[in-house]
Amino acid sequence: MKHTLLVELLTEELPPKALGKLGDAFATAMFNGLSSRALLDEGARFTAYASPRRLAVSIQGVRGSSPDKQIREKVLPVSVALDKEGQPAAPLTKKLTALATQAGRESIALSELERASDGKAENFFFTYTAPGQPLASGLQVTLEESIAKLPIPKLMSYQRPSGDTVHFVRPVHGLIALLDDKVVPLSILGLQSSQTTLGHRFLSRKPSLAITSAERYAEILEEDGRVIASYDTRKEKIRTALQAKAGNDHILMPEALLDEVSALVEWPVVYECHFDEAFLSVPQECLILTMQTNQKYFALTDTNGKLRSRFLIVSNLETTDPQHIIGGNERVVRPRLSDAKFFFEQDKKKKLFDRVSGLSSVVYHNKLGSQAQRNERVVAIATSVAESLGADVALAKRAAQLSKADLLTDMVGEFPELQGIMGTYYARHDGEPDEVAAAIGEHYQPRFAGDALPATRTGTVVAMADKLETLVGIWGIGLAPTGDKDPFALRRHALGILRMLVEQKLPLSLSHLLRQAASQLTGNAHFTDPVADVQAFVYDRLRGLLRERGHAQDAVEAVVSQMPDRLDDILERLDAVKIFAALPEAASLAAANKRITNILKKNEGVHGEVQPKLLAEPAEQTLYGAMTETRQAVDQAFAKADFSATLKALAALRDDVDTFFNDVMVMAEDPALRTNRLALLQSLHAMMNRVADISRLAA
Repeated sequence: MKHTLLVELLTEELPPKALGKLGDAFATAMFNGLSSRALLDEGARFTAYASPRRLAVSIQGVRGSSPDKQIREKVLPVSVALDKEGQPAAPLTKKLTALATQAGRESIALSELERASDGKAENFFFTYTAPGQPLASGLQVTLEESIAKLPIPKLMSYQRPSGDTVHFVRPVHGLIALLDDKVVPLSILGLQSSQTTLGHRFLSRKPSLAITSAERYAEILEEDGRVIASYDTRKEKIRTALQAKAGNDHILMPEALLDEVSALVEWPVVYECHFDEAFLSVPQECLILTMQTNQKYFALTDTNGKLRSRFLIVSNLETTDPQHIIGGNERVVRPRLSDAKFFFEQDKKKKLFDRVSGLSSVVYHNKLGSQAQRNERVVAIATSVAESLGADVALAKRAAQLSKADLLTDMVGEFPELQGIMGTYYARHDGEPDEVAAAIGEHYQPRFAGDALPATRTGTVVAMADKLETLVGIWGIGLAPTGDKDPFALRRHALGILRMLVEQKLPLSLSHLLRQAASQLTGNAHFTDPVADVQAFVYDRLRGLLRERGHAQDAVEAVVSQMPDRLDDILERLDAVKIFAALPEAASLAAANKRITNILKKNEGVHGEVQPKLLAEPAEQTLYGAMTETRQAVDQAFAKADFSATLKALAALRDDVDTFFNDVMVMAEDPALRTNRLALLQSLHAMMNRVADISRLAA
């Protein structure tokens, strides 16, 4: 018979930012623990529940006990088990007594043992049927293990009425363990299992709720307790209600905010509130951030993206007269918006440029100096990048100078997330060129995977300089990423550099960019030139980036393994490799290229030009002639950056290459012939690998 099990921990309010993970972890650990003990039927499934005051799981397909199990246990080697007369020795007698207890028997006779080899020696084995484990004992251990595995942000210590000290994320006041409609006796965290719980603090229709059936847990909580137990169900209910209330306006609904609000309410109700339109004179990013961060409100914009003076709240109370709830939230948000308005007005009284000198008192890193020193390095790198790109150097220098000045403003001091954004507003207020103002905000881009790249050329230049300085500077003082630890987000900075180089097709040398950044720290006693390591790190990130975008691993490796110094044409190279790989000649040429690569590796240091008069065999003469004829087409196509045509031209060499390897002994005894043939292969290898290392395509 299939059963449904319910386990619930009734707690005080759980940390909202951790609730989703706690709920999933608890349910998954319980399911996996029972499964590992054979207490679940095939096809068993579970439902996770998590609300501000409870973690619970319902599992369908639970067994009352695990099945009986046949066990074949090794007893002892025969040489140890029997004495010289072939009678049971003392070690065997002792072992059989222990085995009898384990198998639920009074005794075990020698005749019941199986005598067999384990591959090394002859042994005695005993086979018996172990009875299944009752659910209660397996569930007790599973619950203990599941609680121990929870990703608890910070443990609390508290005392039960008995005086016992208990450790958990929040005090626990109730434990339900119900198999269908029967309580399973459990004990944990100073509690005994029952079938009662509590509903909503204010809306519950009963002081306590009796869960009469594990199957009806969510239904009873919702109908009588006014609690939506499922975190996911509650979240989607909130999402739907917000969208309905927003009407024709666009609702700003970050997933992280929706997650947090879903963890704060048990019975969500959405209400509409308003603030004074005078606050709309403040940059809307400030207002939006304070509403989302401090109050957990949902801002609204019109179809043009302009902030509205109405906003939405998610309340934990449902009432026919919500005016006191609406009015209370409107009163609460007003001081926050007033603070934002005050900071904005005060900040505008001092120009950004006048704040730059103050960066000298802000420590960037104790081994890399102040923000002012860092700013000087960014300006120098930005100047070099602008010159290389033919961008406006004056604009790049000015934007780089001002890029960190808003760190000293009151607004960014209150809301660090607005750095760059506020700099753009203040620069425009100061009358800075629009491209300079835009670049101050853009230089942080891309901030995360999928974020937009800088839209202006000046923004790109400063963003590139800022990321290069961080990547090379932090790495150079010994703080390279390790494992999954990357406190300075160097992986993100590397990906930002790559995305700009690749997606914006910037004709820049990666090695030159890194060397230029490193040169700014020459003379720093804490700094060791990391360019080689950083460059390898960047290429590794490039491999991952290209694979994530759907490019085949062998094609990616064919292109990236050559460590191309410019990346503006890397996508075209990948496309060309893909087209080449589909040609019937590709497999043979790739295999030949791999063979050539191996031969040349074993003969490093052998160099020289091909001497046509030393080409003794017809096959090598034919190959040399075909190469000479093909080279012109390859050179012309490559010069036009037509990488597909470059690789396609190589297809004509397949038969001649195959014949060469069939008929010619490369490592001839005659040194002159050997050197000449190696030179021929070097020339062929260079021509074949101009676009990519096609040996990487070999199976």
